[in-house]
Amino acid sequence: MPYPASAVSGHSHPLVRGRRSSRLAVLALGAALVLPGPALAQTAAPVAPAQAIAPVPFPNAPESFADLVERVMPAVVNISAATRADPGQRFLPQLPPGTPFEDLFEEFFNRRGGEGMPRMPQRRSNSLGSGFVIDPDGIIITNNHVIGEADDIEVVFPDGRTLKATVIGKDAAIDIAVLKVESEGPLPYVPFGDSEGLRIGDWVVAIGNPFGLGGSVTAGIVSAQARNIDSGPYDNYIQTDAAINKGNSGGPLFNMRGEVVGINTAILSPTGGSVGIGFAVPTATAVPIIDQLQQFGETRRGWLGVRIQNIDDTTAEALGLDRPRGALVAGVDEAGPARAAGIETGDVIVRFDGRDVANSRELPRIVAATPVGKEVAVQVIRRGEEVTLPVMVGRLEEGVREARLQQPEPEEETPVRRALGMELSAITPDLRARYNLSADVEGVVVTEVEPSSSAADRRIRPGDVIVEVGQEVVRNPADVRRRLEALRNEGRRSALLLVASGQGEVRFVALSMSDDADR
Repeated sequence: MPYPASAVSGHSHPLVRGRRSSRLAVLALGAALVLPGPALAQTAAPVAPAQAIAPVPFPNAPESFADLVERVMPAVVNISAATRADPGQRFLPQLPPGTPFEDLFEEFFNRRGGEGMPRMPQRRSNSLGSGFVIDPDGIIITNNHVIGEADDIEVVFPDGRTLKATVIGKDAAIDIAVLKVESEGPLPYVPFGDSEGLRIGDWVVAIGNPFGLGGSVTAGIVSAQARNIDSGPYDNYIQTDAAINKGNSGGPLFNMRGEVVGINTAILSPTGGSVGIGFAVPTATAVPIIDQLQQFGETRRGWLGVRIQNIDDTTAEALGLDRPRGALVAGVDEAGPARAAGIETGDVIVRFDGRDVANSRELPRIVAATPVGKEVAVQVIRRGEEVTLPVMVGRLEEGVREARLQQPEPEEETPVRRALGMELSAITPDLRARYNLSADVEGVVVTEVEPSSSAADRRIRPGDVIVEVGQEVVRNPADVRRRLEALRNEGRRSALLLVASGQGEVRFVALSMSDDADR
């Protein structure tokens, strides 16, 4: 896992990737490169001659970054954040729990109020990072993990001035904090640029405070865009090979116009130092949150009220899609905007407020960036047809509960039947107790799974409950069989199942019907 590029005293960062595994990867690559020529000649298929890419001049490569750095350096600052322990704590004798003297000592020290006992020395936990000024009135941006819960934040400017900072607002979701310092005069500042205008291969410059060495400058290129490093639901990082180390966190990533296009946040490294893989929050993601923090002191993200999952090739085929795309709705919050707008479980959201939704990771970012209260058009694919629904975007609150689905009451119990490598049964009181099924979970319970079936490969287990088959509710095993036959008659090779856990957590699972030898 990538980790923050801040320098925190008294703490060590976990290794991101072991040295042995990295070396093995290199050795494997080397082995592939040194295969003898004759062996390649015997197995290679004839290919058409490759056409050379026409050479073109590249006049934009800078001879020096000095002019750019000289212009922006005064606005880049060092951040020192300290957290102090409670100074009222005192040293007390360490006694085994339950000792007869425990009450005696406690009464003695309480009676004397600890008089004469040595105080615990005050402890400081320091964090060093970087930041940059975006407003002459003293607004400074850094990473949330740089300041944490610090009660003493100092900002050190390139000219040697040190100013105390207060926190205007912070957001852990994208790791951004907004600070304010008071200065006798206007401060030098840098503007934000358009991160969406970046291209892979563009030059970028990082300035920061690595290992406490303030004003350090490194340069590189944009290595990749829209990187997901599994740090949160809004991952959309710029990847760069400009050296970023511990202490660079919160510092700016500049384009060649001297505009901030990213906020340096994390690195991927087996050693803790830069190996040319750094990540910056793009300004397209950061600026709306910064504006909210400045205006309200908190975030006000848009909320749709759906639980979604990604669509793979098998699921796309089962849904009748031409290719994997969009976000599959696996649940709808009863109190959310989606329910009021008519979005249903099984819908595939392919467009939101005029923006295409390529996959499930894009939708949370798009919705979160949408102003609360805005009415937007949402295009969904429902049973093969595109439907457009107007949705009034709500506000994402902490602790929003996930969707709880209400399914129809089951019909009369039916005997156990087999389908798709699973043994199925209606939910009886005994089965509900055996598998600890929640009272609001209804459908067809799985009582056995063939180990070699696609159901087993997709991690369906006894005790799971099939709620829908082919986007239609099933109430007993006979319903399951009828839906499978209907899907076969439609020419489908896969069946899309809505599967619930015993506690009601639902997910979509696409199963190949070629496994179904029981029909």
